[in-house]
Amino acid sequence: MFLFDKVKRIPCSDGLSAAVADEAAFSRFNKMEYVLFPGFCDVHVHFREPGFSYKETIRSGSLAAAHGGYTAVCTMPNLNPVPDAPETLRPQLELIARDAVTAVYPYGAISVDEKGEKLADLEGLAPLVCAFSDDGHGVQDEGLMREAMQRCRALGKLIAAHCEDNRLLHGGYVHDGAYARAHGHRGICSESEWRQIERDLKLADETGCAYHVCHISTEESVRIIRDAKKSGVDVSCETAPHYLLLDENDLQEDGRFKMNPPLRSREDREALLEGLTDGTIDMIATDHAPHSAEEKARGLEKSAFGIVGLETAFPLLYTGLVRWGVLRLDALLALMTAQPRARFGLPAAEGFSIWDLDAEDSADPARFLSKGKATPFAGRKVLSRCLLTVYKGTVIYVSRGQVP
Repeated sequence: MFLFDKVKRIPCSDGLSAAVADEAAFSRFNKMEYVLFPGFCDVHVHFREPGFSYKETIRSGSLAAAHGGYTAVCTMPNLNPVPDAPETLRPQLELIARDAVTAVYPYGAISVDEKGEKLADLEGLAPLVCAFSDDGHGVQDEGLMREAMQRCRALGKLIAAHCEDNRLLHGGYVHDGAYARAHGHRGICSESEWRQIERDLKLADETGCAYHVCHISTEESVRIIRDAKKSGVDVSCETAPHYLLLDENDLQEDGRFKMNPPLRSREDREALLEGLTDGTIDMIATDHAPHSAEEKARGLEKSAFGIVGLETAFPLLYTGLVRWGVLRLDALLALMTAQPRARFGLPAAEGFSIWDLDAEDSADPARFLSKGKATPFAGRKVLSRCLLTVYKGTVIYVSRGQVP
């Protein structure tokens, strides 16, 4: 049985009841079949604000996080302005202070305007950000990345790298595999990812910098990172639910299947699952990347890269991995709670979520609180439903129909 202290209610602009603060209401959750988890932590999301609020806002993104059981997220810096100095980070910090319902920790950019030409004000940003990244862009200049690692090592800050060698892209937009060949699409080769990981791991070994690889998707990436860990390199990595549960055989001619990195081969997916179970992969992050409906309605070739994921991550992973015996529940929780927090130096969970693990549900974009609705999992049947999320004593999400 669970005991609850009284909590505050918050307004919810979408019309959802945000719960009531009396013990009688919470007694409805006080059943043995419901489970309480520490708030999840996602170190890789895009909330698009400032600069692109038509895609997502701090408010809508953090509400989506709460819907998925998350109480902490780290927001990537591909914004306008790019947070490459304290003064360009300030607008985002003000929005977070005003609008966020969860903890929101911003990244600082590695390079000025994420152009990869000149380093950002790393020293000025360091006390204000969770880590440094040029996510959306691989740092092409080896010398610049070496200098960034040297300075981040001195600052005690993590570099989280989007690894992509632009010389190997050739205008591709899906995996360079069987589906691309069969349907006449331009492919993105696996080497464009793993080749830059290989380069950066040598630099991390040389400089002693703490280094994190974003959204790995290939078999070679898993192998290279596994070997680097064995040799003592200070490296961690993440992958996303879609790379664990889908591959190129699931592709459809629809923009909701377009993301970067792309869905890879079945062999790549199997290697990622192995990396998850043997500890090579340290955490699962969603790479939540919302776009407008129009931007995702242009097919595989012309749609924007990116899908949403905060509101479906746990149900999909619980159903596809835990219920199928691939991963223990406690291992999944560690990948979504303690391990990302520990690696990024974030506070322990300051909240929790309550789940009905036997509830039959589906991934329904119509119920998303995110402005973005594009997901390759639309309509997929899942088990588990988030009933309630609490952050710092405040109810930030309650499932429709659970509390009057």
